[in-house]
Amino acid sequence: MKNFAYILFFIISTIGMAQNENSLPYYEIPNAPESYSSGTVAARMVDGLGFRYYWATEGVRETDLNYKPSESGRTCGETIDHILELSAFVLNSLSEGKREALSDDLSFEEKRELTLKNLKAASDILKTTEDLSKFDNDRFPFWNLINGPISDAIWHCGQVVMLRRASGNPFTSKVSLFSGKIK
Repeated sequence: MKNFAYILFFIISTIGMAQNENSLPYYEIPNAPESYSSGTVAARMVDGLGFRYYWATEGVRETDLNYKPSESGRTCGETIDHILELSAFVLNSLSEGKREALSDDLSFEEKRELTLKNLKAASDILKTTEDLSKFDNDRFPFWNLINGPISDAIWHCGQVVMLRRASGNPFTSKVSLFSGKIK
C-alpha cells in the first residue's frame, strides 16, 4: 500500500509538472537559434526576461503580492502590474496594428499569463526580423526598447524576487539562470 501511495504521488506530481511546463511559455528558456542575427539576439534578451519572470512569479502568494517594504515603495503586486505594462509596450512597439488596452480587473494568474504570452509573442516577432530598424518610429528608435522597457522589466523581475523573499517566500533554487533550465 505504501508503494502504491508513492507511485500515485509520483504520477500526480509528474502530470502537474508536465501541465505546468506546457501551459505557459518560459518554464525553460527556448533552445538558442542556430545563428546570430540582430533579431535573434534581441529575441534571446526577451526570452531571458520571460524565463526570469516565469520563475520570479511562480508560486507567488497573496501575502507576497501585498508586501510593501516601505510607504514610498511599490507592493510586489504593483511591480508585477508594471512588468505587464512593459511587456505590452514592447509587444505593441513590434506589432502591426493596435492591441487591446489592459484590463484593470485581471487576477494575478491572468496578469502572469498575459505577461508571459506578450513576451513570447515579442520574441517570436524578433526571431524572424533581420533589420531591427524597421521598428524605429517617429517617437523612438528600436534601441530604446532595449535600454528602456526590456531592461526595466528585467530590473523589476529582480525586485519581485527580493520582495517575495522579504515576505517569506524565496525564489526556488532549482532554476539555473545561466543555462535557462531547471536543475
